[in-house]
Order: sequence, then C-alpha cells, then structure tokens
Amino acid sequence: MSRNAAYPTDLSEAAWEVIKDLIPKPKSGGRPRTLAMREVINAILYVVGGGIPWRMLPHDDLQWPSVHPYFRQWRDDGTWERIHDTLRAQVRVKAGRHQHPTAGCLDSQSVKTTTVPGERGFDGGKPVKGRKRHVLVDTLGLLVVIVVTAASVSWAAAKVLTG
Repeated sequence: MSRNAAYPTDLSEAAWEVIKDLIPKPKSGGRPRTLAMREVINAILYVVGGGIPWRMLPHDDLQWPSVHPYFRQWRDDGTWERIHDTLRAQVRVKAGRHQHPTAGCLDSQSVKTTTVPGERGFDGGKPVKGRKRHVLVDTLGLLVVIVVTAASVSWAAAKVLTG
C-alpha cells in the first residue's frame, strides 16, 4: 500500500502477531500472492469497521476487487470464525476465565426487512414481518454465535440452531 498514515481500523503489530498464522497459506502450484495479507486485512477492517460499501475503499489502498474475494473466501472457509474464536479465548484467559465458555445468554431481536429476496417470516409475538437475529454471548458478553432466521423462528428453535 502506498499510504503512510494508519487508519483507526488498522491492525496493531500485536494483533497481527496473534492472527497472522490463522490466515490460510497460498495454494501450491498457483500464481504466487502479490498482496500483503496484513494490508488485505486492514482494507477489509476499514470497510467492515466503517460500514462503507466495498467500492468506496480509498484509492490509496488496495482496490476493492482485489480485497473482496479474500473477504468472501475467508467467510466461507471459516477463517473469520477461527480468528474470532482465538481472540475470544485470549480475552477470556486474560480475564481469568477458562478459554472456552461454559455458560451464556441467548437473546433475539426481530427486525423489519425490505422486499429483497430471502428468508422472512412473521413474528407472532411482535407485529414484525422480517428476520430475527439470535445472539449467544458468554458471561463476559463476548459473542459466541449469531444466527439470522425468519422472524417466525422461535427462541427455542434458535437454541437448536446455535448448538
């Protein structure tokens, strides 16, 4: 990257040391990577952390068509989940807890949706037609799992989905 100033979403050196080994290695036999993975992650964090569209990634950074495929691949292959689980375990140990949560709290919230395609339903408990977010957090309030369903899916059914 050509920029010198760090964005607030950029990884610190300590954070990079924690996650760099969790990034998938390049496949053998293919074209070698030309992008620095730390800069790819910084660009992804800029988009996701700032809530901006991919196409609005600043021009002094990597271009979005180079970065977005990594985001999608890592979403699909579980890389982001592995990074999150590793960081959550470290926070728990630092707080004097076991690295794996043994208790948690499940909550859900129904939200209205637009007419875009996808799974939707009517939440009988609330006058909301749309989707429902089911969130499970540990005793420290750290995210364990999140599941998005049709609003008609019950809290009890979501417990089955979240394991």
